[in-house]
Amino acid sequence: MLKWVQSGLSAVAGTAEPVYGPEAFHAITEAIPEGTNPYSELVREDLAWRDLSFTNVETQTFYFTLKTGHVCFAQVILSNLAGIHTTSQFTCRIYHPDKPEESVWTSTNLNDYHFNEDRTHFMADNVSIELNDDMTAYSIKSTVNKDSIVEVIIVREAPSFKIGKDGITKYGTDPEKPWGSMRHVFWPRSNVSGKITVKGVDIAVDGKAMFVMALQGMKPQHAAARWNFANFQGPTTSAVMMEFTTTPAYGSQVVNIGVVVRDDKILAGTIKDKAEHTTTKQDTENDWPEPTTIKFSWSGVSPEDNVTPVEAVIDAKIDNLVERVDVMAEIPQFVKKIVAGVAGTKPYIYQYCNPATIKVKVGDKEYEEVGNLYNEATFIS
Repeated sequence: MLKWVQSGLSAVAGTAEPVYGPEAFHAITEAIPEGTNPYSELVREDLAWRDLSFTNVETQTFYFTLKTGHVCFAQVILSNLAGIHTTSQFTCRIYHPDKPEESVWTSTNLNDYHFNEDRTHFMADNVSIELNDDMTAYSIKSTVNKDSIVEVIIVREAPSFKIGKDGITKYGTDPEKPWGSMRHVFWPRSNVSGKITVKGVDIAVDGKAMFVMALQGMKPQHAAARWNFANFQGPTTSAVMMEFTTTPAYGSQVVNIGVVVRDDKILAGTIKDKAEHTTTKQDTENDWPEPTTIKFSWSGVSPEDNVTPVEAVIDAKIDNLVERVDVMAEIPQFVKKIVAGVAGTKPYIYQYCNPATIKVKVGDKEYEEVGNLYNEATFIS
């Protein structure tokens, strides 16, 4: 049995963990030598579903920024509760700031999920997400919810991306035998085409896409207390950032990974980044400090010589809150019955979509680009 299962109740709910301290946390960023390229490209096994037998949450998420002005995501979630019960869901968000009739959020439980032989295809009743042979394209088909019918193809434009050899951060006093993990792998800049039908209205899909596959190989509320996520897509430039802060049990440490891309080239993989909520307002319903302006900063070196500095900054107002997600209202009923009233957490995700300007500097060359920034601020505990 895994070491973090300290008591029967804590195994399935969010009761407090013992304080292990920072020595029981091994960030993927720690393994990167100073002044070296921190990223590597994906191999096919990186895109295989793990479908672990103990408590974990595994996701594939595809974010779309369309020429029509819509911003969307399609996501599959696998949630395993203490090795007792696994649920799968397909969630879909289609949003247009000026067309509420073409905006929808759906979250649908799936039946009979399964994989192909190498576990890179996910399939369930009325849903399929398939990776092609040369790892350059995903096809998504979903008719599982009539309000959000999806049929799209995502074609990778820039190289795939992970930090280090495997992208895995480990939890545990022995890094060779961790009792928990965190993992992210990306396609930071892709093209998407096809069709999404929103409540009977067909929307032509043509634009940019970003894909991330993530695994929280432990109870999510024990893996991190807060998250920041940024997905900027412009005419030539994409920038992605994923930041999480551990719980006090692991020393409240911050891990931030990112990438800056121009056209079909990675300008830098980055591990010395920063996500700042420069101004906030108190949410009157749950007391979380909801951000109103943000600053995302990327810092790395060019992979061409591991010397040339690469910096990028987005400093923006995020006036347009797309959704404030009450996570407890969205999790499967089976999980909710066990966790409700025990966890002591009140997780919320604030999702934003706003125009923004990115400023990029590579060596002594600078440029700016206006694009769309989708970002999330998540508060768990």
